[in-house]
Amino acid sequence: MITFLASVFVFGLMIFFHELGHFAVAKAVGVRVLEFSIGMGPRLFGLRRGATLYALRLLPVGGFVRMAGMEPGEDGQFPAATSDPGNFNNKTVLQRAAVIFAGSFMNFILAFLLFIYIYTIIGVPTYSNVIGDVLAGKPAQTAGIRPGDRIVAVDGKATANWAELIQEIHPRGGQELTLTVESQGAVRDVKVVPAVEPERNVGQIGITVDDKSVYHEKKGLFTSLKLGIANTVAITTMILQSIFQMITGAAPAEVGGPVMIVSEIGKAAQVGLMPLLMLASVLSINLGLLNLFPIPALDGSRLVFLGLEALRGRPIDPAKESMIHMIGFALLIGLMLLIAYKDVLKLLGGG
Repeated sequence: MITFLASVFVFGLMIFFHELGHFAVAKAVGVRVLEFSIGMGPRLFGLRRGATLYALRLLPVGGFVRMAGMEPGEDGQFPAATSDPGNFNNKTVLQRAAVIFAGSFMNFILAFLLFIYIYTIIGVPTYSNVIGDVLAGKPAQTAGIRPGDRIVAVDGKATANWAELIQEIHPRGGQELTLTVESQGAVRDVKVVPAVEPERNVGQIGITVDDKSVYHEKKGLFTSLKLGIANTVAITTMILQSIFQMITGAAPAEVGGPVMIVSEIGKAAQVGLMPLLMLASVLSINLGLLNLFPIPALDGSRLVFLGLEALRGRPIDPAKESMIHMIGFALLIGLMLLIAYKDVLKLLGGG
């Protein structure tokens, strides 16, 4: 049940933001939006405001924004009456491209907002500066440091957590350090010379972190904004590099489908809200990138057709374009079913 609810939440959030991007820009450039729908299949709830029907549908997968002029009428022709300023096809190439691109753009915005929420509201799991164990014969034991001690400063520089402590010790192998140690309310200074660990060439004094000392460290808004941008850019770059490596054969082509994604969402939900939101951020970036690929039926292919229109000075035949998207959609569904089948085999231990 947790997996189902978490999956509906994650997919619903990604789809809502994606469709909201299309909707908001369409409204901004004057396109008449006929329906904003979350979910697919039979309509469960609908509310009409002006020309737009806002609907929630039965199946918690997918969603769509239906705009005037984007679907053929009963005669199979795409309406594009010049007298209708709200028709999508009567907008400039740039305006239509903005409407199409906005969906993927909002997926990146969602990831950015989720990172900010994680850093400012939930906080990042951080180990404190409490020592869990002292290794026998190492510099820390020789200096009289004991499990449960807290190293609060190195050479007078405060170390609020384990990461800051390691950051001060690692670069200074072979150099004498003054550690400010707090133990049962008493504070003392001890001298210690970190030994150089040959494999990584870092200084170590022979201590391990107390696994029970983890806490959630919340960041300020400005720091969270910077971290949100940095994470969004880093994950986007990592995904693009992985795709490039798979295309060139430098890495195995391992693609997870909806079944595997739902499985991972369930695992993250079992751990807690922060891992779930982290996964949602990564999936949202994936969705944004995937939709920009020039694959028929995806937003990227529509942008390609608009680019061709801009170069040719006239649009591609809408009926032919629609046929290409329909064929691409059918192939895409077939590919997803194949990937889902392989996902099930993996989960069942069949390869």
